[in-house]
Amino acid sequence: MTDETTLKLEAAAFRRLREHLQTRTDVQNIDLMNLAGFCRNCLSNWYQEAAEEAGLEMDKAQAREIVYGMPYEEWKSKHQSEATDEQKEKFKTSHPGH
Repeated sequence: MTDETTLKLEAAAFRRLREHLQTRTDVQNIDLMNLAGFCRNCLSNWYQEAAEEAGLEMDKAQAREIVYGMPYEEWKSKHQSEATDEQKEKFKTSHPGH
């Protein structure tokens, strides 16, 4: 497989993951963090870092809008619920220092 083909496949897989996360608004970021160790915010941070490594300027808000499919504050108001005490405790024990 050529490098170009690999790049195209990786980009397609990223787009599908992003679309999946945009569609599954019922899955909260804290649940993703507790189960998988990453969330939409992590993905947007990685996107921003990749842009900067490529010499492009991108701020956190721009990266989050790409991942969330809308401005972050809008997504939060539409889809984010308050984390339960159980979710917070699980996060605290599985991610010390955060």
